[in-house]
Amino acid sequence: MNTREMYHFWMRDPYFDENTKKELAAIAEDEKEIEERFYRDLEFGTGGLRGIIGAGTNRMNIYTVRKATQGLANYILKVGAEKIGIAIAYDSRNMSPEFAEEAALCMAANGIKANIFPSLRPTPMLSFALRELGCTAGIVVTASHNPPEYNGYKVYWEDGAQITAPKDKEIIREVNAITDFNKVKTMTREEAEKAGLYEVISSGIDDKYIEALKTQVLHPEIIREEASNLKIVYTPLHGTGNLPVRRVLKELGFEQVYVVKEQELPDGNFPTVAYPNPEDKNAFTLALKLAKEVDADIVLATDPDADRLGVYAKDAKTGEYMSFTGNMSGMLVLEYILSQKKAMGILPDNGAVVTTIVSGKMAGEITKAYHVDLIETLTGFKYIGEQIKFFEQNHTHEYLFGYEESYGCLVGTHARDKDAVVAVMALCEVAAWCRHQGMTLCDQMERLYKTYGYYAEGLSTVTLKGQDGAKKIQEMMERIRQEVPTQIGEMKVTQFRDYREDILVEYLTGERKSTGLPKSNVLYFELEGGTWCCIRPSGTEPKIKFYIGVRGTDGEEAADKLNGMAKAFSRLAE
Repeated sequence: MNTREMYHFWMRDPYFDENTKKELAAIAEDEKEIEERFYRDLEFGTGGLRGIIGAGTNRMNIYTVRKATQGLANYILKVGAEKIGIAIAYDSRNMSPEFAEEAALCMAANGIKANIFPSLRPTPMLSFALRELGCTAGIVVTASHNPPEYNGYKVYWEDGAQITAPKDKEIIREVNAITDFNKVKTMTREEAEKAGLYEVISSGIDDKYIEALKTQVLHPEIIREEASNLKIVYTPLHGTGNLPVRRVLKELGFEQVYVVKEQELPDGNFPTVAYPNPEDKNAFTLALKLAKEVDADIVLATDPDADRLGVYAKDAKTGEYMSFTGNMSGMLVLEYILSQKKAMGILPDNGAVVTTIVSGKMAGEITKAYHVDLIETLTGFKYIGEQIKFFEQNHTHEYLFGYEESYGCLVGTHARDKDAVVAVMALCEVAAWCRHQGMTLCDQMERLYKTYGYYAEGLSTVTLKGQDGAKKIQEMMERIRQEVPTQIGEMKVTQFRDYREDILVEYLTGERKSTGLPKSNVLYFELEGGTWCCIRPSGTEPKIKFYIGVRGTDGEEAADKLNGMAKAFSRLAE
């Protein structure tokens, strides 16, 4: 069927409810909107679904959620894991409870027990719960930090990480094989409960999660000394972080925690921010206002599903609040973990830190100083979670820390995805330790720069929505792939990697070899002087992303190099 025929099918078929048909009737004369809603099925990618909420095959709605769940159920049945069950969580976004319920009832109708949280929870709690409950898989309904019109659906496997190869492709095949919405199974909640296939997850899981986080604290005695002095401003940005973040801080003894009242309660419309993303400085407007009022030491923000953490800290020298990128906050936690474990005599000989190819490179210097292995993966925290599984299976390394530039990290192995709740806890411990040493987080960051090098990173994105945008993104990638530059700006390319084609080329020697990582639509350039650039389409948004990293002799030189490379790199992408 073409887009207009599919539109009419949704309008006529009794399977679709009257509210859906009413929404579609309102766009009957809008050919472009019909095209956007029906030109394709909403893609079930390697992590799941993400899209704009609304009626249509290319939108997030109860029907596309049911279809995705039926495909996942078919896979679970195929591998004989239906008796183990599945865990389901959801965030504060519009339609999240409804989508989670639909997923649970579809699973139940397929004979697979659904364990579902009674109310919104952070994404990392889903990762924790499915392992604690011994489930075969997990679903979390969230669009993370996307704008309010979006929602999404991420799939996890029994190890607690998002699905990776080969399971991701196998599940995608099952989802794509479903072409008739009428063949998707569902049942009522009453029927599911009667059959013992629907169970609400108890609050005991929340307690176990918080206890697991607290085991990662290295210096509880320092926290006790400084907790009454350290002033913390926190905002959950209308998301899921409010209760668990405040609980863990309170139980550790932090007394001066100020929550941004206007952003405290869950709200899928995110009325106080245009974009509920802690990477966006505008999201901190209200938090910084409160910070100045109470003279806070640190300012923290978590995204709607509480897997990303944004940080500001007061610079005692200027009195101003300094923003920390995900790379910077990651380095504060990393160096603290390694230095304190070494001082305590508990740094393992086989320790490993895991990061991604687009994350900052200071970690290489820090891990080298502490004789710890650094492992790089493709972009996406699921690959970091996968490494933890490999460590346990192969007895090769002991996991110490994982981080990515996009404001996500994981301390401990209670979860297998980035966890902003444990990140808040860790940053507050680092801040308490710094205060104990007569320093601020800003002072400590400067100390790291002086010790390991002045690294700076930048990210720019181009948003190209819809069918035409997806085509333009693909054309841009292919053009650069076919015309690989030997120089970007004033810097010569020393190494080029095409992860989709699995090619690594050393420009100085001409040697060609494998990248050593799974295939992915990513282009990566190493340049002179420790500079690097990377291009990749976003896996969750209609964007193409341009990453840059440099190293300078001081902060000013690093900033100048970064600006120069950003301009040169943007010309490459024109």
